[in-house]
Amino acid sequence: MRESRKSFGRVILVGAGPGDPGLLTLRGRECLEMADVVLYDRLVDARILDFARAGAERICVGKMEGHKAYDQEAINKILIARAKGGLCVVRVKGGDPFLFGRGGEEAMALAAEGIAFEVVPGVTSALAVPAYAGIPVTHRGLSSSVHIFNAHPRAADDSSDIDWGAVVRLSGTLVFLMGAKQLGAITEQLLAHGMKPQMPIALTQWGSWDQQKTLLSTLGEIVREPRVEEFSSPLVIVVGEVAALHRTIGWFESTHA
Repeated sequence: MRESRKSFGRVILVGAGPGDPGLLTLRGRECLEMADVVLYDRLVDARILDFARAGAERICVGKMEGHKAYDQEAINKILIARAKGGLCVVRVKGGDPFLFGRGGEEAMALAAEGIAFEVVPGVTSALAVPAYAGIPVTHRGLSSSVHIFNAHPRAADDSSDIDWGAVVRLSGTLVFLMGAKQLGAITEQLLAHGMKPQMPIALTQWGSWDQQKTLLSTLGEIVREPRVEEFSSPLVIVVGEVAALHRTIGWFESTHA
């Protein structure tokens, strides 16, 4: 006999934002407070997990020193098993669940098993990190659109499905996520396809965290900057005229120095 959906618990996919616990939504906090089980990624601030009740099971499913790493299939299995056990499972993901967060894959796995789920949007790092760096991704007279890319290679050969020629023809701001190891390739491709070397580019590491830092340069010079080797994951890369506004309205780092 097929299991009754009514006997299952449920799963809530919660976006935790880019880091600063204050950017967690009220709905996200409510969900944590009623969770029986919390699955979380490595970039979720521990203070966010404190909203979960004391007796909730906590499972780190991200790559973190001292913790087992889980692939996506293993994570899906945990979500399904705990929900079928009648529990309220909260899956906490950095940023927004549906922006390069594999939230869609998890939702599809749950739907296939007849498990009820909810999605709580989160503040994406693609917008929040530039904001914390004093970079408005759109600004009158400079940019009227923003384009977000996953810079992580899709395969071991470091290939990408980005159409760089089309990207360069865009007139808006470019935001690259998961691109810490791809900075050289990104700048090389943009320059090779005609973007001007003088185009401003900003790297922001640990955006919205106390240790946030930003490096502002130009597309032609960024890889030769003396400090560039200091910047690693988690990193947000912004390319466009608006990046230069960091110099004028960069607010967060000056208040957390």
